[in-house]
Parts: sequence; C-alpha cells; structure tokens
Amino acid sequence: MSKIIAACGNDCAACPRYVAHPYEKTAEELHHTAEVWLKIGYRDRVVSNEEISCTGCKPENWCRYHVVKCCEDRGISTCAECKEYPCDNMRECFEVTKSFEPKCKEVCTDEEYQQLKKAFFEKEANLNRHDENTSFMQ
Repeated sequence: MSKIIAACGNDCAACPRYVAHPYEKTAEELHHTAEVWLKIGYRDRVVSNEEISCTGCKPENWCRYHVVKCCEDRGISTCAECKEYPCDNMRECFEVTKSFEPKCKEVCTDEEYQQLKKAFFEKEANLNRHDENTSFMQ
C-alpha cells in the first residue's frame, strides 16, 4: 500500500478514520474505530461514524498544532518542506503523539496497534524519508 502523508507526517492511507476513495470504511469499521478511540482515551465516549470519519486535513479543520494552516500560509505541502523544520511546534507534536503510544500498546490488539503505529507514530520518519510509494495530502 502506498502512503498518503499529511502535513504533520501522519499516513492517511493507514488511518482507520480516513474514508476518501479508495480508502472507504464500512459502518462497522468506523464504529470499531470510535470504540478504539474511547479505549485509548482520544474520546470520552463512542462517537458517531460521521464524527470519527475523516477525508483529510483542511486548514479549517480543528488541529491542536495548526499544521495544515501553517503549511498553507507558507505555500508548502508538509512540514518537512519548511526551512524551520522541525520547529518547536512540530517537536511538541511528535512528543505528544509518541506519549500516546504506550497506552495504545497496552489496550489495543496487536492489529489495532500496528495500524495506529503506521498511521500516527511514524510521522517524524514519514516526513524525513520519501520514496516512490509516497504521495502528499494537498
């Protein structure tokens, strides 16, 4: 499977929330993702399939680190293209994201964890290496 790298380095193609073609998810898959998000503490309740699904980052979407808006303002696709990369904001993003990894390992099945690892916990590596199987979210 190829990678679709978001501005912050997440791999959207691996994300259990990403529903853009050809990565559509069934209602059951999305509900399972909502249950996983509760289990790992990303949500305080099981949210609707509509709320858990994602079609990709947009500047108007909520983002703790305002990454997409920053990239848009600078005219770049990912943080790795920025002359200030890695800035303090991205260092914090990497650190906070990694802080969730132990909980995910603890409460998730191996399959769930591996998917989360590929989607979120490799963001710094994704930004630092590119290959022919990588495309970037626009």
